[in-house]
Amino acid sequence: MERFGLIGFGSVLLVYLMSGASALLHTANPHSVCKSCDPQPANCKSNECIANCNQSKVCPNPDDVCAAVWWRKMDNGVVMVQTKCHDPTQPLNGVMIDGYNSSDCVLAVSDMNAPKLRQCACTGRDCNERMLLNKPDDDSELITMSASDSKDLFRIPQLCKFCDIESTECNVSGVCKSLCNITAICEKTTEVCVSAWRRNNGKATIETLCHDPARPFYGHYLTDFSNSICEMKRVKGMEDDFYICSCNEEECNDQLFFTDVPAPPEYGKKDLPPVLLVVLVPAFLAAVVLLSTFYCYHMFRLRGLKTPKGIDIETCAIIMSDDDRSDSSSANANSLNHNMELLPIQLDVIVGKGRFAEVHRAKLKQGATDESFQMVAVKIFPYEEYASWKTEWEIFSDAELRHENVLQFLTAEDRKSERRYWLITAYHERGNLQEFLTHHVIGWDELCRLGGSLARGVAHLHSDRTTCGRAKVPIVHRDLKSANVLVKADLSCCLCDFGLSLRLDNSMSPEKLANSGQVGTARYMAPEVLESRMDLENIESFKQADVYSMALVLWEIMSRCSAIGDVREYEPPFGKLKDHVCVESMKDDVIRDRLRPEILASWTNHMGIQLLSSSIEECWDHDPEARLTAQCVVERISEISSTVIPPVSADTKSTQDSGNDEK
Repeated sequence: MERFGLIGFGSVLLVYLMSGASALLHTANPHSVCKSCDPQPANCKSNECIANCNQSKVCPNPDDVCAAVWWRKMDNGVVMVQTKCHDPTQPLNGVMIDGYNSSDCVLAVSDMNAPKLRQCACTGRDCNERMLLNKPDDDSELITMSASDSKDLFRIPQLCKFCDIESTECNVSGVCKSLCNITAICEKTTEVCVSAWRRNNGKATIETLCHDPARPFYGHYLTDFSNSICEMKRVKGMEDDFYICSCNEEECNDQLFFTDVPAPPEYGKKDLPPVLLVVLVPAFLAAVVLLSTFYCYHMFRLRGLKTPKGIDIETCAIIMSDDDRSDSSSANANSLNHNMELLPIQLDVIVGKGRFAEVHRAKLKQGATDESFQMVAVKIFPYEEYASWKTEWEIFSDAELRHENVLQFLTAEDRKSERRYWLITAYHERGNLQEFLTHHVIGWDELCRLGGSLARGVAHLHSDRTTCGRAKVPIVHRDLKSANVLVKADLSCCLCDFGLSLRLDNSMSPEKLANSGQVGTARYMAPEVLESRMDLENIESFKQADVYSMALVLWEIMSRCSAIGDVREYEPPFGKLKDHVCVESMKDDVIRDRLRPEILASWTNHMGIQLLSSSIEECWDHDPEARLTAQCVVERISEISSTVIPPVSADTKSTQDSGNDEK
């Protein structure tokens, strides 16, 4: 009996111990306690965010962990966070969460369609109250963003990749990844994402960081920081191969686009065999000698050539001297004003208004007194028209664009406090050509001066050489019309408004050449532009469309010349009745009916007008290939003006109402 008693007691003791162990096990693995709040703004630091959630919840299942969902509202940049309990065996918003056994809630970018969504999970009491953008290193520093950094405590600056200088295999071609695994919240709301690629002694590195574009970066100012992608551009004047890019989207400096940069020679290749060097070196030296001979012969020919009409030898020498001095700083010649203090400009009256901007007459102060100033024109773009401002600024920034028949550009400014962009240029009191012709009848000499200078301006845009023989990138205007031509004090023309212009780089693809497709003003569009059938494989087709538009402007000038006899009231091409023409109505007239502005039979009574009319008709030919080039028009007008002597009566008749008089 004692034996059975001991057995019974042992059984009872075993059951008691097992139940106690079970209780202990249950106590060792309690249900998680997590922050649990609906979406609300979060308080953020340089690489972490704290949920403003004062509600903790015991999770319903023992296997649940703490989770957080993080995103930035697209309209105002406020960071929102939702905290909750979550079963790690189940997807969270359609995505499985890894790393939930850690005590840190490290946010990871979700694969969901929802943009900029990050999620994390962790184990530990209220561990989802603090969310990290990446796991902190021992050397990492947190820079707390205080309420004074922003009007809204919860609105945070940009998120960017932020690593020290690291080695890379990127070879300046295509698209490269930064391979930076650290995301940071920029210290200031004004900072943008920046990446820098450098090769020094054959070693390539990439640096990623946040940077304030108001301050120089490696001695240079950022110009493309409003982009959504990081387009790498080479920095001139650096000892090393050096490229930088900037952008203003979350982690946009993680992908680097070398779209317009030719790939450099690869470093680190094995040395060439000695035999190959023996073969290549003499060939290389022979090529150098041949090229040097050709260059000397070419320069000798250039010096022996006749200086282009309209520019004397002294003027060309001055231009080339100025260009030589500006080579080392061409980026500063026609560039953005990066001074902390904006130019002292006082706006006066509005003198013009277009689709994208309005033009003001303004006073640029030259000294301490208000009486000392220069009259300038300021073209003002709203912030929403950044692309138009940037296009025109980039066209003007080409130092080789400078020409007496192209509007003189002074500088550009980003007026952040006013949320406006400025282009500052020379001011011409006579206004645009359309206004001038409306109020003035001109003589034969004035017709030649206006028409010849217009053609010279277009020819300079289209040319791949300056008037002094220097290389330049051809440009097409794509919106030539009398309203986009200014009249200078000497009754010569200068081209303006390059918001739709295009640089004809030989490396440009047909897609880039097409740009925004059918652009310009319907009344002045060439037939092929109206029909959207331009040959995008041939950059000359863009020039041919410009020549058609130029022909219409030349007709406008000729229609107000007293040499044709009785001069009618000014009217634009295709008549006054079409004040608001559209593309479809112009198709009917220009393409279906092959109509052009009327050239009256009486115009043939004047030899010069007859010859000029013939050239204009060649310029607006329906077949683009049959049209004259702008340079040919320059030569035609020069020959006509020098061989045709106007009747005395024509000049006398135009004296009283000449363009030489002010309005």
